[in-house]
Amino acid sequence: MKKLLFTALTLFSTVFSIAQISETKLDDVVSRAMKTFNVPGIAVAIIKDGKVVISKGYGVSNINTQQKVDGNTLFGIASNSKAFTSAALGMLVDEKKISWDDKVTKYIPEFKMYNDYVTNEFTIRDLLTHRSGLGLGAGDLMIWPDGHNFTPKDIIKNIQYLKPVSSFRSQYDYDNLLYVIAGEVIERVSGISWCEFIETRIMKPLQMNNSAASWNRLKDTTNTIVPHVPTNGKLEIIKRYTNPIFDAAAGIYTSTNDMSKWVIAQLNKGKYGETNQFQLFSEKVQKDMWTPQTILPITGMKPYNCNFKTYGLGWQLADVSGHLQVSHTGGLDGIVTQTILFPDIKLGIIVLTNQQSGAAFNSISNTIKDSYLGLTFPDHVETLSAERKQKEENADKITDEVWATVDKNIVTRTKIDIDKYAGVYKDKWFGDVIINFRKGALRFTSVRSPRLTGSLFFYKDNTFAVKWDNRSFHADAFVFFEIDSNGNANHFKMKAISPLTDFSYDFQDLDFTKFEQ
Repeated sequence: MKKLLFTALTLFSTVFSIAQISETKLDDVVSRAMKTFNVPGIAVAIIKDGKVVISKGYGVSNINTQQKVDGNTLFGIASNSKAFTSAALGMLVDEKKISWDDKVTKYIPEFKMYNDYVTNEFTIRDLLTHRSGLGLGAGDLMIWPDGHNFTPKDIIKNIQYLKPVSSFRSQYDYDNLLYVIAGEVIERVSGISWCEFIETRIMKPLQMNNSAASWNRLKDTTNTIVPHVPTNGKLEIIKRYTNPIFDAAAGIYTSTNDMSKWVIAQLNKGKYGETNQFQLFSEKVQKDMWTPQTILPITGMKPYNCNFKTYGLGWQLADVSGHLQVSHTGGLDGIVTQTILFPDIKLGIIVLTNQQSGAAFNSISNTIKDSYLGLTFPDHVETLSAERKQKEENADKITDEVWATVDKNIVTRTKIDIDKYAGVYKDKWFGDVIINFRKGALRFTSVRSPRLTGSLFFYKDNTFAVKWDNRSFHADAFVFFEIDSNGNANHFKMKAISPLTDFSYDFQDLDFTKFEQ
C-alpha cells in the first residue's frame, strides 16, 4: 500500500512539474482576449526553470500603421518599474551605503510629511510599502495627466500639504509620489540619476539591450507601441506619457524578450549569467523584497483560494491556492501590463498590452497559471468580460443620471448667476485654477496642468459637473462650490463622477480657496 501511494505521489509530482500551456491554447486565449476587450496589441512571455518557454507578440503596435507586435516590441511597463526601484535600493543596501530603515531625512533633509512625527520616523522602507497614511493615489495630479510643469522638487515640497486618511503605517493605500522620492534617494546616494542607475547597474548586466529607464532615453523607437484608449465607442490613439517626473515609479520601456531576463534574475535570487555566476543583488535583499510589509484586504483574487495578501518592497505578495505569487501590475494612459512570479515552481509570466483593459491581461495570465498550477476554472475571458460589463453598466448608470440632470437644466434654461463662481482659486499643492466665462460657457482651467481644462455645467444647488475637453481621460468630476455671506463662491472641492475613474485623478484631495487680489 505504501509503495502504491509513493508511486502515485511520484506520478502526480511528475505530471505537475511538466504541466504547461500549449502554444495553441495560449494563442487562442490571447486572440479572444484581444477581441473581447478591444486590445490591438499584446506581448506575452512565459519563463520556466530559468528558460524562456515563449516570448511572442500578437496583433499590432499601432492601429494606424498596422506594425506587428513581436518579442522585441517595446512597451511602457508603468508601475512594474517599481520593482526596479526597490532592487536598486537593495543593491545600495548590499553595498552598505544605506539601510532599509534609514530615515529619509538623512538623504533628503527637506523631506517633510503632514506632521513632524511622521517626517522624523519616515524610512526608506516606508517609501516602498504604501503605508504612509496618505490616501489612494494622493497627490497624483502632480504627475498625471502628462502636460503639467511639476518637478520632483515640487513633490518633495508639496507632499506635506496632503492630508492623511489613516494613521501612519496602519493601512495600505497605493501611492506613486513616494517612489518618485525613492528615486531621488537613489540619485543622492549613488551620485547618478535613477535612469542611469537602472540602465548601467541593472539593464546592462542583464543584457536588456533594447530597453531604457525612460521613453526619453530610448535609442531606437522604431519597434514601439503607441497607447490606445476606447473613446466615444471607438479605439483612439492618444498622446504618449513622456514626462520624466514619473520615471522611478513608472518610466521603464522594455519588451518581453528583455523583461524575461529580469524575471529570470528574480527567480534565481539575484543571480544571472550563463551559469548564474554573477549576482545582481544578494539573496538576503531578495528575501527582503519578498517579505510582507503591509497587509492588504483579500480582494480581487477570485477565483483563486487566497489566505493572505500583502505588499513587500516593490512587489505584491499573495497566496494563490497554496503557492506564493509575487506580482505587480502597471498602468499609464492607454497601456497596462502585468508581471507574475511563482518562486516555488520557478514560473514567470509577463503580459504587456497597448490598451488600458486590465481584464485583458488578467484573462491571459490566469489561463497560464491555471495550466502550470494544475487548476481548473471557467473560461477567464468570459468571466472577466461579464464582471467588466457589470461594473461598466453600474458606472454608466451613475454618470448617465448626472448628465441627464445637466441636460434637463440646459433645456429648461435654469437660471444661475455665473459671475459669483468666477475667479482664481488656489490649492496648496496643485496651484491655481481659473474659473471664468469664455466661449459661451463657464470654463475650468488648471494653470500648472493645462490639459485639465473643460466646461462647467450646472448640476444642482452650488454643484457643477466639469466635462474635460480631452474625452480620453474618462475622468469628469463634480465641483462643489461653497458660498460666503455675500452670496459669492469662495471655496470649492472636487470628486470624480464615475466610480471607474482612475485613482490617479485624485480630485478628492484638492481643496481650493478663492485668491483675493
